[in-house]
Amino acid sequence: MRFFQKNLTFFLVLVFSVSVAQNRKIIHIPDIDGYQTLKCDFHMHTVFSDGDVWPTVRVTEAWKEGLDAIAITDHIEYRPHADDVVSDHNRSYQIAKPLADELKMILIKGTEITRSMPPGHFNALFISDANPIDTKDVFDAIGEAQKQGAFLLWNHPGWKAQQPDTTLWWEEHTKLYNNKMLNGIEVFNGDEFYPEALGWAKEKNLTLFGNTDSHDPIDGRKLRTMTLVFAKDKTAEGIREALNNRRTIAYSENRLAGDAGLLTKFFFASLKFDHAPLKLVMKGRAVVYIQNNSDITYELELEKPNPDYKAPEKLILKANEVTPVILTGKTQNVNDLKELTITYKVNNVFVAGNQVFNVTFNFRNN
Repeated sequence: MRFFQKNLTFFLVLVFSVSVAQNRKIIHIPDIDGYQTLKCDFHMHTVFSDGDVWPTVRVTEAWKEGLDAIAITDHIEYRPHADDVVSDHNRSYQIAKPLADELKMILIKGTEITRSMPPGHFNALFISDANPIDTKDVFDAIGEAQKQGAFLLWNHPGWKAQQPDTTLWWEEHTKLYNNKMLNGIEVFNGDEFYPEALGWAKEKNLTLFGNTDSHDPIDGRKLRTMTLVFAKDKTAEGIREALNNRRTIAYSENRLAGDAGLLTKFFFASLKFDHAPLKLVMKGRAVVYIQNNSDITYELELEKPNPDYKAPEKLILKANEVTPVILTGKTQNVNDLKELTITYKVNNVFVAGNQVFNVTFNFRNN
């Protein structure tokens, strides 16, 4: 018995030591317009539905990866571990909340309403009680969430298991939208991208989301899919206000999707370069050193060549690196130009459907 107790004590001390020794990454993402850019994941699962981890694991993973806020959204209707994990629908939140508070992580209370298509799966965020949402009719379930003041988003609208051929907006979604029961939509779910959802978001003023929908443990070796939320302050209330006002950009696998105005501010906030005049003349050469201070690599392609000066046809602005951009004068006209204007397509940043984002550099000259 003494041997068992001694070894148990050693094991507990070891676990505690490993826990304390864990480090937190810093994600290099710029703030814009005086807002704080919060890194968030609003869709994940635990053993209290069909996930493979305990709720506190989700908190620890997110803290280690540098996130600011998460929502655990266990399915109400699908609970394959129910024989072994017996509880009501609020239990995963209750277990995770103390650790989230200790680590200063924002934990949004949520749940997933899980139905066949149409209308599919929906996350209800900022709920007060998941249990009354467990009702037979999907519109009653969403209605109950709405009564609780929930923010409702359509999950993985192009999921092949439910929409194998074409990603469609159904009559049921129009009913939800018209009754203000649909506030947001996932354009990224894990590594999947739904261009149609990005188009609907722009057309219908829905808030954009990128979420992991994690069921397995997350290894944290790369930036996870996430929603970048531009909040007035780092609080649950700040996040809610930002979601209500559609101040989000979705991120996944080095791709961004969002509103062109927000993306422009975000793109230039990521970069630093000297704004001194370049003094480019005919047959001369000038170099601009662009420093990308973010963890996102931007893939640029020249939109239209200029007859008076040459710019690189393709540019890769690598994350956390400095890229030299070489400009060459081609005609006498360049001698008199006060400004050099160069427009690039950013091929890994999307604004509507598969339409990519355009960005214009204006460099002073002479």
